[in-house]
Amino acid sequence: MKVVPLLYSLLLAAAPAWGQAGPNAASVLPITKVQPLCCASAIPARFKPATPAPDSIHASPAPPSGMVWIRGGTYQMGGDNDQAGADEYPKHGVTVRSFWMDATEVTNAQFAAFVKATGYMTTAERKPDWEELKQQLPEGTPKPPDSLLVAASLVFTPPSRAVALNDYSQWWTWQSGADWRHPQGPGSSIEGKDHFPVVHVSWFDAQAYCKWAGKRLPTEAEWEWAARGGLSNQVYPWGNEGLDVGKVKANTWQGHFPDRNKATDGFAGLAPVRSFAANGYGLYEIAGNVWEWCSDLYHNQYYSQLAGQGTVNDPHGPESSYDPEEPFARKRVIRGGSFLCNDAYCSGYRVARRMKSTEDSGMEHLGFRCVKDQ
Repeated sequence: MKVVPLLYSLLLAAAPAWGQAGPNAASVLPITKVQPLCCASAIPARFKPATPAPDSIHASPAPPSGMVWIRGGTYQMGGDNDQAGADEYPKHGVTVRSFWMDATEVTNAQFAAFVKATGYMTTAERKPDWEELKQQLPEGTPKPPDSLLVAASLVFTPPSRAVALNDYSQWWTWQSGADWRHPQGPGSSIEGKDHFPVVHVSWFDAQAYCKWAGKRLPTEAEWEWAARGGLSNQVYPWGNEGLDVGKVKANTWQGHFPDRNKATDGFAGLAPVRSFAANGYGLYEIAGNVWEWCSDLYHNQYYSQLAGQGTVNDPHGPESSYDPEEPFARKRVIRGGSFLCNDAYCSGYRVARRMKSTEDSGMEHLGFRCVKDQ
């Protein structure tokens, strides 16, 4: 069976309206039932980055504002408990160099300063380019109507009742007008939320911000090393204690996913940065709140490719991307989980948890933080 990327499946869901859809027909599109992935649903590539990948970044002689020092070292990268997925194995030795890392996820205020200085327009604010989109699809896939190819992003819309967890169309909506300024679509805003993490940013958007800020995205190996906070072979940034044991540790989903969130952590959605205790390296919300982009391409067999090589020095990911669930799509690694993750569905807050998404993905629970070389 051919696997059709999610964006096209969203457009396909509107097929009955093709030929009679008016200019507002695609303001909200349903999502067709597809194979389960995680709370981080992927969408296919839409077009090439407007800004090239950043050039090599020069080290700063002084501690950069808002960043913490992550001393390099060697560790065992990969799954630590029985929740680990197949792509988290085999566990393997990795050495990373020292680097600076943002203490928090990039905020709305920080991203707004970037946009004000550069006039940058994010992926979610631009309509999809069919010439780019069709490269992610099986040959011969028909083009959807232009009325359906609109600027949009994925917004979490919880159902009113319990639903099967193998059908994430029950809680995601492809929403026209959703972007970093309007996280839930038209009518929503980030007013008064300067210190919340910016969301609906693609990998391209994150790259553009990093270049402007004189930083870069972390490699997957750097991210996991930093998230572990100096602990060895522990499940979470805080150790092995269960998420629901003791004090509240992260912004996650409490209750029955996806229809009932008890919000016992104090937040039904995103939380401002620095709302929860930092890990051993001084990193806030490294678990939960929003997924975070890494620089690496995603390949489901990457760890197997490293097996037998001994300790790997400063890995930067595979040379090509491959996800058997969407074999035509080019994907990057995302890490850390989000406010939608829980153990019944997605334990994304585990330090070894690997997830992936296409480079142009924009979602209500996807952001990033930056690093800077020594």
